[in-house]
Amino acid sequence: GKTELINAIFFANYQRRLLPSSAGRTTMCPTELFHDAKSPKPYIRMLPIETRLEDTSISEYKQDPNNWINTDLDVDSPEHMVESFKEVIRTKEVPVENAIKLGLYSQEELEKCEVTPVSIEIPMWRHVMISFPHPLLKQGLVILDTPGLNAMGSEPELTMDMLPNAQAVIFVLAADTGATKTDMEIWRQHAQSFRENHESGGLIVVLNKIDTLWDELQDEATNTANIQDQVEKTAEMLNIEASNVYPVSAQKGLLARVKGNEELLEKSGLLALEATLSDDVLPAKQHLVRENIVSRIGSLVETTRGVLSERHEAIYQQLDELRSLSGKSADVLMETMKKLRAEQGIYQKDVENFQTSRHVLKRQLVSLIEALGLDSFDQTIAKTRTDMVDSWTTHGLRSGMKNFFESARDTMTQVNYQAEKSNGIVQSIYDRFRDEHGFTDLNPTLFTTARYSRELDQLYKKAGEFRESSMTAMTEQSFVVKKFIVSMVSHARNIFFRANQDAEDWAGSVMRPLAARIKERKVQLEKRLANLQKIKNSREKLSDNIVSLEKQADELMSQLDTINGILEGINTPLAPLHSTEQKEAAAS
Repeated sequence: GKTELINAIFFANYQRRLLPSSAGRTTMCPTELFHDAKSPKPYIRMLPIETRLEDTSISEYKQDPNNWINTDLDVDSPEHMVESFKEVIRTKEVPVENAIKLGLYSQEELEKCEVTPVSIEIPMWRHVMISFPHPLLKQGLVILDTPGLNAMGSEPELTMDMLPNAQAVIFVLAADTGATKTDMEIWRQHAQSFRENHESGGLIVVLNKIDTLWDELQDEATNTANIQDQVEKTAEMLNIEASNVYPVSAQKGLLARVKGNEELLEKSGLLALEATLSDDVLPAKQHLVRENIVSRIGSLVETTRGVLSERHEAIYQQLDELRSLSGKSADVLMETMKKLRAEQGIYQKDVENFQTSRHVLKRQLVSLIEALGLDSFDQTIAKTRTDMVDSWTTHGLRSGMKNFFESARDTMTQVNYQAEKSNGIVQSIYDRFRDEHGFTDLNPTLFTTARYSRELDQLYKKAGEFRESSMTAMTEQSFVVKKFIVSMVSHARNIFFRANQDAEDWAGSVMRPLAARIKERKVQLEKRLANLQKIKNSREKLSDNIVSLEKQADELMSQLDTINGILEGINTPLAPLHSTEQKEAAAS
């Protein structure tokens, strides 16, 4: 019922079923539904099933559209859409040995056949991407329709990469059968681990086909009670809150929209599910995007605000200084200049010490980046692939898998050590200037590998399950190697790649706020001395300087107000979909 749910939510305004979802016409490959704002036209892209023979993940293939078969979608023609969407169920016959090489059939399955098949039906495509201009999709929602995590067309990358990185998972059960044994296996293996790693929620259970519980011989209240009873039993079985289980009839919801039957639409439960998607799931995704923006540009804006605040404070110091000199003797002026020069000399020595500390930090940061270097990691991958290909036994394959991840974890331990040393140096430099020069609002952003270590530990656990699974023993060896490289090794490499990128970004920016403030303090000290020198040469300059500084102070306050407004805008959550947009989304 997953595909019918998508039809009801996204394509009902076409007055027909667009994605094939009738009995015996199931989705054969993972299908991604989203909106590509960069593309001038909606489209459907198909990745050939033969790409499973390569050591390349779907994520990597997405970087190059030339690997895909591309067709523009005519969204004004329902007939064209129906024909185009048939791609998700397309299959073809291939020799059994080809299916085994592709990892879509096993030797054990072949041996169970009473009559040895010559060919077997397999999915035409490995992955399908559909860009479609629906209001919810335009807001950033991305839907991944899977053929079932245990189905022939399922990709290991789904469970190793796409599923853990999703903002929400919709687990669809049938109300007429409840949670089957297969459902519970998938729940324990995948959905439950997703819930454990997403403390804020994001796991939605849809109890579909509730129309099978509508008994016309019973009154409405009895039917509602029966459905609620099924909801509570499902929640208890899955160990979740009943409020996270949505009773829905996708088929009746689609029918209601096609027929314009508002009463049936409300009864189908579709509106409540859509409200959760727009009010909970989308804001969660937007929150992640906002966090990414804040982490990338927020620190730059904060640095600018710090410099402006430093400048504003220095100008007020100068104003106090100049006002105090009004009517005072030349001796007082000379004494003030003498104190300021002494302050400048001490500060200059601290600036020189800062430069020395930066050189020490730079050498340490080189060690951190080298620990995360991908060249040596790629050598480990190459050795693992060679060892596994050359292995003649299942034990040898499993040993190669284990050795790879133990090496990866050892590397991450070394990275953690180098990160702690780097953080210690950074913190000591900031502490010195905070204590000695009053930069109390400056706190460094320290580099943490906690997220990457956690991801690697989770992957290590999944790799252990993969290593010990019966599939590893039964599947053709060359495909086991490819599957391990694509689903496990490439994921591990991506963890180190992202850690490497983040470490380089951090190394280039961690001292920037302090360096900017140090430079600004130096400039302001020089300006104070220059102003005092002008006054020494001509007392008439005193009142002119006071007027000029007051004007600068006002301008700086205006700039600070602007900067504070920008920061407030960055940190303010986006408003939920307006009621008109919600209606538009519902109507679609």
